[in-house]
Amino acid sequence: MLETSARLLRLLSLLQAHREWSGADLAGRLGVTPRTVRRDVDRLRELGYPVNASPGTGGGYQLGAGAELPPLLLDDDEAVAVAVGLRTAAGQGIEGIGESSVRALAKLEQVLPSRLRRRVGALNAFTVPMLRGPQPSAVDPTVLTELANACRDSERLRFEYRDHAGSSTRRTVEPYRLVCTEHRWYLVAWDVDRDDWRTFRADRITPRPPHGPRFTPRTPPAENLAEYVSRGVSTRAYATNAVVRLLVPLEEAAARISPSAGTLEASGNDSCVLRTGAASLDVMVIHVMLMGFEFEIVEPAELVDAIRTARDRLSRALERPGPEGAPITARVT
Repeated sequence: MLETSARLLRLLSLLQAHREWSGADLAGRLGVTPRTVRRDVDRLRELGYPVNASPGTGGGYQLGAGAELPPLLLDDDEAVAVAVGLRTAAGQGIEGIGESSVRALAKLEQVLPSRLRRRVGALNAFTVPMLRGPQPSAVDPTVLTELANACRDSERLRFEYRDHAGSSTRRTVEPYRLVCTEHRWYLVAWDVDRDDWRTFRADRITPRPPHGPRFTPRTPPAENLAEYVSRGVSTRAYATNAVVRLLVPLEEAAARISPSAGTLEASGNDSCVLRTGAASLDVMVIHVMLMGFEFEIVEPAELVDAIRTARDRLSRALERPGPEGAPITARVT
């Protein structure tokens, strides 16, 4: 009995983790015969889990939404509360739980009956969060779960993408991973038409189904995808790149500089190296100054000249007479 119960939980986990399984694949994963798989599926149905089966050589098993909520140890109100909480965490990019929220939300929404989906949708549609500070463009949690499902199932994704100027293009990609920061979500995917890896901001994606077919995942563009995306959005996307040594410990710099503003690496105990980008040298000067740290320019040399030009301009501004005729420098304390 214990072995059968453990196998049922394993079967349920497999059905939740993948959109559709063939009987042979499930039997191989569980180490049983296809006939045992059929019996276990019947047991799950008796427990209230809506497992759909399609016949034929191309058929398989799929966990669907039923008329009743399966026994997840949650009543209707609790299920709605969990779904709303997960949607909020996913949509706002709460640090540390965002990606897990999307995965959990994808599993929960897969089995929510329609009456509960309507309640969750209503709560999200008519709730306005009051958050501190300026907020980025909101990401529809439904889009996030659709992207997550496509990554999970290795299924080609079709969508419309708006660039920073507002122009739209149609894209067909092989989605690999979602990467989140505390402010934004990004999709790392192989762009089929451009034959290269691309990073897409999730709030600029509008899915255009039907999706598919399935594909074999490629070797990712980097082992550390978080660093890959950070470098892409903070450095490679800009015309001017710079390497700056900040004269503060890595931990102190990381507390103020977000991954979307640059990548950091330690350089001894009391300094770190920042790699960042900006639209021009003049903007880079402002970008570095606003960080509020003492620094040294590693490259490019032109940035040193741009800083000298800005220094001289500020000095001349301070030396010019103020409204009362005296130089501004005389009143600076």
